[in-house]
Amino acid sequence: MIRKKAVSSINNKKKYSLFKKTQNIGYIFIAPWLLGFAVLVLWPLAQSFYFSLNSIRLLPAGRLFRFVGLNNFRDVWLMDMFFVQELIGFVLDMIIRVPVIVAFALVIAILLNGKISLRATFRTIYFLPVVIASGPVMTELYEQGATTIPIMNQAAVMGVLNAVFPPWFSDPIGSLFAQIIMILWYSGVQILIFLAALQKVDVSLYEAATIDGGSGWECFWKVTLPTSKPMILLNAVYTLISLANSDQNIIINLIYINMFSAVRGYGFASAMAWMYAVIMSAILAVIVLAFKERSSYGKRKQEVYKTRKASEIFKIS
Repeated sequence: MIRKKAVSSINNKKKYSLFKKTQNIGYIFIAPWLLGFAVLVLWPLAQSFYFSLNSIRLLPAGRLFRFVGLNNFRDVWLMDMFFVQELIGFVLDMIIRVPVIVAFALVIAILLNGKISLRATFRTIYFLPVVIASGPVMTELYEQGATTIPIMNQAAVMGVLNAVFPPWFSDPIGSLFAQIIMILWYSGVQILIFLAALQKVDVSLYEAATIDGGSGWECFWKVTLPTSKPMILLNAVYTLISLANSDQNIIINLIYINMFSAVRGYGFASAMAWMYAVIMSAILAVIVLAFKERSSYGKRKQEVYKTRKASEIFKIS
């Protein structure tokens, strides 16, 4: 008995030493990433937050810091009339653009996942804009008007929208039609993610649904959409972050303008950037909570609540 315990203790020590060894090797492999994250992400974030608490003036001898506390954050809302206006417009645009891009990507992914000829070619075509139209190329196309529909069609669309909807609702939809080509260019990565998810769906689920008399439409709602729900969340988050950090985003350009302004400078621009980041984080949290899968405990609790309510209604009746 004592010998068995000694052998078991030796085996446990060997397993623990092996675990520590592999753990240390893992830390060695991720060390470059940790170093890059600390230098390129954490340090700029800390520096930006420090800038936001100061009024900074650029002098020939260097930068002059004057601590102002939270005044820059207050001035973003009270003294900058463009930030609030552009922020409201951006949020309204995202409410429309994000579902359009995600829905378009899902539809195209379903079509590309089917048995069609030249399927690999079509997949390449839909992903090609992600490689080509990025950075300066997208900016140049945007400035040249290549990402919009013709002006006459824009006027016709806006005329119909203004006649049916109020301006606060018709303007974001009109902007959607005005930049529909650029918006659809942002769907390449989302199509790829949906394709990967659809290819992991068990074919037997569709076969069972078809045997039970389910149509293609019912298979989409009962099989495809529920299995793709985690990828819908991922694509919604990715799309919002991609559009929020786009070079065509007016708020990003507003931050750049204030950064190099002689009146406001780095401190005010940093405070504006932090407020923008907090608001985007809140929107992301809302999206995650809306699409988050409920735990088994939460589902059981909801089922018990529904059962109790049904029994109470039955007793009353």
